[in-house]
Amino acid sequence: MFGKKKKEKDFMQEEMVQSPGRTAFRNFLDKKLSVAGMVTFIAIVIFVFVASIILPFDKTYIDSTQLNIPPSRNFLSVPSALEHNAKAISLGSTFGAGIDRNGNIHQWGTYHAQSSMIPSTAPPRDAGPFRLIASGLNHVSAVAEDGTVYSWGNHIFPQITEVPGALRGRNIIEIEAGFQSTVALDDQGHLHFWGNASMFNFGPQREHQGHFTTFALNIVTAIAILDDGTIVCVSRAEHGFHNVPDEIQGRAVDVAMTDQVAAALLDDGTVVTWGGRRLLPEFHVPDSIQGRVTKLMGGRTHFTALLDDGTVYSWGGNMFFQINNPHNAGFVDIAVNYFQNAAIDADGNVTTWGHRGYLMGTDHLGRDVYTRLIYGGRISLTVGFVAVIISSILGIIIGGISGYFGGKVDMFLQRFGEVIQGVPLIPLLLLLGGILATRVEQTWRIVIVMILIGLLGWPGLARLTRGQILSEKNQEFVTAAKAMGIREGKIIFRHIMPNVMPVILVSITLSMAAAMLTESILSFLGFGVAEPDASWGNMLNAVNDATVISRYWWRWVFPASALGLTVISINTMGDGLRDAVDPKQNDR
Repeated sequence: MFGKKKKEKDFMQEEMVQSPGRTAFRNFLDKKLSVAGMVTFIAIVIFVFVASIILPFDKTYIDSTQLNIPPSRNFLSVPSALEHNAKAISLGSTFGAGIDRNGNIHQWGTYHAQSSMIPSTAPPRDAGPFRLIASGLNHVSAVAEDGTVYSWGNHIFPQITEVPGALRGRNIIEIEAGFQSTVALDDQGHLHFWGNASMFNFGPQREHQGHFTTFALNIVTAIAILDDGTIVCVSRAEHGFHNVPDEIQGRAVDVAMTDQVAAALLDDGTVVTWGGRRLLPEFHVPDSIQGRVTKLMGGRTHFTALLDDGTVYSWGGNMFFQINNPHNAGFVDIAVNYFQNAAIDADGNVTTWGHRGYLMGTDHLGRDVYTRLIYGGRISLTVGFVAVIISSILGIIIGGISGYFGGKVDMFLQRFGEVIQGVPLIPLLLLLGGILATRVEQTWRIVIVMILIGLLGWPGLARLTRGQILSEKNQEFVTAAKAMGIREGKIIFRHIMPNVMPVILVSITLSMAAAMLTESILSFLGFGVAEPDASWGNMLNAVNDATVISRYWWRWVFPASALGLTVISINTMGDGLRDAVDPKQNDR
């Protein structure tokens, strides 16, 4: 009992000497849920702003080959059955396929949600063994040892998997799968095409049939080498790929293509590019590999070369780390497509590098949801911060003046605040959005949203500040300050305001969550942050479509979770602050 009394005495002594701010801080720390909310909110803010500096972001980026891909990181997850056993590898847009040394086919990766590969459409189990394989956007083609050609995958366009009868009896020596299409080369020098002809610009080349030795595809067309070493573009339309440099004609032994650049491997091991803008990174071949290349392949924005010493070298775009070359040696073959690379060594081991998948999937334009979530969070948090700063400054100033002076000044300011509070914010901003949509740039739209939320959000804080000032202005320290001749402005903002600031901070904290929700609602309804810029609000536009809700859940679950977690964290932190500064909430 004596120990308990001593403990209570020590506690009372401590309460007498510590400041109200310290007491409130200790009370707040006792509320574990509020502390967890504060830590979560701080972690979200730090992560969003730091990650947005590190991660590359192109708001105009669109990729028609990466639409609505579910969250995954297995684009390059080669199965263990191919370890020490790989014969051939082919990489598709988000998956891969390979043939082992026994001629069996293995597949891995993630398939497009709107056109999944159904296993039952793969070659029959008694087919094979296989010797050639090719992976495209969302289909696979393979050639068996007996010469039979199989295609399976995409069911939207049946012609993609309908192998033409003209291939029967042909000895296929090379096959490539592209964007909803497949091209094969037989040993008689004939090219064969099947698939969606409207998407692939493959033109009749009757004068060259029988003279082709190899070819390369990109997502829209193909180039090929004839038996005399000249390069031709296999296309109906004229474009940059037709402009093959004259000095390399007759010397080409291999070709490769990206979306905008073509490259040829010459008989002396050098590589020459043409067709694209010289600013493109894949256009410039590194000097260190010239004269050493034995095989050349291209993806969407990069090239990869197999060198004479068994090493590989990639150059070009690096959005998905597709040119982060492995340091291994002893490779005998390579496979390159889209943003992925693979190399096979003499022992049948496979090394992969490049795009491994999307942590949070992609949207309807092929954009990475994770990257947009980070940059959208930066905008949403910035809108909330700026709007709260504006409303807090106005609320504290107007509330302080109203509460201190009272009388007609108080009457006018309070009635003015009620008028502002009665203005419907969301309808007003939607009306302005309709008027200014085509007249104001995106940056200014965001600025207008921040300013209007701030200008229309101060009355509640002003009323709270007024009430606190009324309770403090008759205290002895205020009377003493007046007696000393201190100006009234200093009395309000330097003597009274610090004593009521803890309560005001609680309101400011809760207003932050309200401002973020308002911005999200406005962006969701079409005003505020508009495409292609990202915010958590406009990312939630996907819930307008029932198909998205049911099939592409990742497009709305992740932004909704980020927004919900942030708002809940702020509200939890605000509730803890309110309880900490309110003596009535003190259990002691």
